[in-house]
Amino acid sequence: MFDETKQMNSMKPAENNAPAENDEFNKKLRRSRAEKIAGKVGVYAFLIIYAILILLPFLIVLLTSIKSAAAVQKNTFEIIPSDGFTFDAYKVVFTYHPIRSEHFPLLIRGFFNTILYVVPPTVIGLFTSALSAYAFSKLRFRAKKWMYSIMLGTMMIPGTIMMVSQYSLYDSIGWTETPLPLMIPGMFGAAACVFFMRQFFTGIPDSIIEAAKLDGLGFLGTFFRIMVPLSMPALLAQGILGFVGGYNDYLGPLIYIHDANMKTLQIALRTLVSERGGDEPNVTMAASIVALLPTLIIYFFAQKYFIEGIVTSGLKQ
Repeated sequence: MFDETKQMNSMKPAENNAPAENDEFNKKLRRSRAEKIAGKVGVYAFLIIYAILILLPFLIVLLTSIKSAAAVQKNTFEIIPSDGFTFDAYKVVFTYHPIRSEHFPLLIRGFFNTILYVVPPTVIGLFTSALSAYAFSKLRFRAKKWMYSIMLGTMMIPGTIMMVSQYSLYDSIGWTETPLPLMIPGMFGAAACVFFMRQFFTGIPDSIIEAAKLDGLGFLGTFFRIMVPLSMPALLAQGILGFVGGYNDYLGPLIYIHDANMKTLQIALRTLVSERGGDEPNVTMAASIVALLPTLIIYFFAQKYFIEGIVTSGLKQ
């Protein structure tokens, strides 16, 4: 009896301390939740401010493009101009020709020329790059590491160093004043694309390749039926990057093409800005918006595959 009473008395302090321990635990829990909430608020505030800083120049360009020339040339920037918004600058962009006898506006012709010069090398170059990456990642042949190292070494050579020699070569074979220097070299692939696709192909298990061989598939059959479907996000990501790079190219068309009917969009944009942009800055902004729209549309529809192709690196072994 004495032992039971002693045991009960020893339990009372623990019961008395229980509310204090619970209060301390609740305080720590509330403090942890408050810290998490404060951290999230700080992160979102930083992202919102950063997004505003990124989008603000585009908003200024858009607002300037729908103002009149008189409103743009004022000393103070007005979000809503006193004379209202107008789309006259876009009318100039879609109707301007330096030579009145031309049937197509300058920017429209430049856009179609750009598509003609960029799409074939992008598609064919993506195929040759993926084929090379498949060989470097899954095939065994002599000097594979040396060849791959040499290819990666070409990425360290600045393009400007080869500019004079390339122009001399293309001029000697009669390619200057034609779009061939802008198209043919890109059809042989790009070292950066080969490197990226090789990393992706390396992540695909070799057991899938062996199973395809047992089913009777050869080199090309395995590539088209196994590798291409599994690597479609990466191929789309590289295709988008290649297209945007060719779409924004200014130096190449400036060097090799001088015929007005063969100018690309970037050269046409520069021509329009030099002839009309000085007195009408709104025309410059409108032309920039028009030139930017195709790439934004492509990214909007291919955003899912683009991000997936950049983030993922193939299947795990």
